Amino acid sequence: MTTLALTGSPLWYAARASGTVALLLLTATVVLGIASGGRARPRRLGRFELGVVHRNLSLLTLAFLVAHVGTAVLDPFVHLGWAVSVVPFGGSYRPLWLGLGTAGLDLLLAVAVTSALRRRLGARRWKAVHWLAYAAWPLALFHGVGTGTDTRLPLQLWLYAGCLGSVVAAVWWRLVQAGPGRAAGRLAAAVAATAVPVVLTAFLATGPLQPGWSQRAASTAVLLGGGR
Repeated sequence: MTTLALTGSPLWYAARASGTVALLLLTATVVLGIASGGRARPRRLGRFELGVVHRNLSLLTLAFLVAHVGTAVLDPFVHLGWAVSVVPFGGSYRPLWLGLGTAGLDLLLAVAVTSALRRRLGARRWKAVHWLAYAAWPLALFHGVGTGTDTRLPLQLWLYAGCLGSVVAAVWWRLVQAGPGRAAGRLAAAVAATAVPVVLTAFLATGPLQPGWSQRAASTAVLLGGGR
């Protein structure tokens, strides 16, 4: 492994920083969407104001995602290629965790495109696609944990914990505020809000928090990629 891979290049730092900020922004967008939907919407805030904040957060998230993808692809160590940014699980560098991030990006792009065509699609079709943003969040979270060589750093772990706790709290708040009906949807949300923290904790304990896990994963990727 090269010194560049061990110390990190400026592009690596830019990719990690932009990816972390994108995750924080996506978390804020998801929390706002969950906690302010339906009967849980704060009475002091109108739908227009919430919509403006939600839309601006979404645009900022996409902007940082573009920066994250661009700097990651340009990083000379992993040799990702531009196709990996849109085709999930096609890369040689940690393909599962990288693929989760690509899948999450594709979902968010679908939401962005359909939002631009909302008037033509109609509210029902747009809303059905818009729910994909919620599915993109856990994909982005596991992508960050699985691909980041800095996952073991206390600050990074606290950031992940904060994102996870915020979304889980928003889900349970929405469930408490929800009225009768849609029992299947509430059950699915409750199961997801319980399962994601359990699965993430188990993965951290058996993977990134184990000594040498990051180096072993990167070394395997280099060997599979032909000694890059």
